[in-house]
Amino acid sequence: MEKAVRVAEQALIEFEIAVETFRVEVENFSRLHHQRLGPMYTRLDELDALIAEAVAAHSGERADIEAAWAARALVMPMPGVEELFEGMLGSDGVRPVEEADVPRRVRPGEEARRLYRDLVRKAHPDLAQGEEDEIRRGEFISRVNEAYAQGDEDGLRALAEEWAAGPAPEPAPLSKAEELYARLEWMASRKEALAVVAGELENSAIGQMLKLAPDDPDTLLEEIAEQLLAQVSERERRLRALLHPAAG
Repeated sequence: MEKAVRVAEQALIEFEIAVETFRVEVENFSRLHHQRLGPMYTRLDELDALIAEAVAAHSGERADIEAAWAARALVMPMPGVEELFEGMLGSDGVRPVEEADVPRRVRPGEEARRLYRDLVRKAHPDLAQGEEDEIRRGEFISRVNEAYAQGDEDGLRALAEEWAAGPAPEPAPLSKAEELYARLEWMASRKEALAVVAGELENSAIGQMLKLAPDDPDTLLEEIAEQLLAQVSERERRLRALLHPAAG
């Protein structure tokens, strides 16, 4: 069993290395793609808009005019949600709500004060018997203080019941075999999670592009840049021909 666990651990480590290295390549390619090629894509969109506008100006046809509007809309920045709705909606498209932690009143009610005083007298960290007990009490009192600040009587009652029940019993120690089985289960779960991440990376737009040149992704960027430059040159020639027919 121990040998199987060690083999599984090594396989998981290698899988994690593969996923992480691919994630780095996807992220770096995405950044470089945006940095180096973004301006070319922007220039292409602008040229498409100018060409469509020149065609519409020449023909006067309704369809050409609408096509020019659509091409120009791709170039113009879109207003944000908040700008469109003048603050009625947040940037996530959801109407803003009041903060959940705002207290109901300045001074909590009498029952909340009674519960609070009783809990602090029983659970204050100064009453701790050892370091672990002091940490437990400190964390518990923090929850008590939060509930009291909100005037949450039900929450304070639940905390009082929790304190009265005492700390949770320590789990029984696992046997060696149980530890190994638990380790195997954890590694299986981890591998499943990594497989999901790997699938998302491979199926992303950048991941699909990287598949075109798995051995030399940097050269792929250069090839895409050359293709975009050729498209820019072709559109610039077409635009000149539309604006200056005699010269074209």
